[in-house]
Amino acid sequence: MMKAVAIFACLLIVAMDATAGILGIKGEAAQNQEKHMTLWIFECKEPSHDAYVLGAAAATLLSLAHVLANMLGGCSVCTQDEIKSTSHSPSRQLSMASLVFLWIMLAVGLSMLVIGTISNNKSRASCGFSHHHFLSIGGILCFVHALFAVAYIATTNATASAY
Repeated sequence: MMKAVAIFACLLIVAMDATAGILGIKGEAAQNQEKHMTLWIFECKEPSHDAYVLGAAAATLLSLAHVLANMLGGCSVCTQDEIKSTSHSPSRQLSMASLVFLWIMLAVGLSMLVIGTISNNKSRASCGFSHHHFLSIGGILCFVHALFAVAYIATTNATASAY
């Protein structure tokens, strides 16, 4: 039964991350359709409401997918006995590495999406350093987040069923 729940949750997480990635990339496309003038590294552009909404939706979906992955995966590799023991099985090491990379992808991807979203806020219609491709990079990192989430859930479930 747990395997069926894990498979369904993995599919749900992949769908949420893929949707977030697509929304981030579409937000970048909406941002590029607005009028802007670039002068070397400075840029004056009109904010895009569509890019703002798409970026906010992508950031929300990425966050929800991350919460779901952590709730499902739990922290079975983080028990006090496991931290004190010096020998870890390869599957536990892979689970821990997947968890670390999962958090790194969340931090970087969510930061990119939030920066891209804030740059399209209506009150930020000003000139400054150019903010190129933050939404699309954040969208791509959503897909990478999905890979690490599936790896984390799969290795955590494999480790839990082995013991």
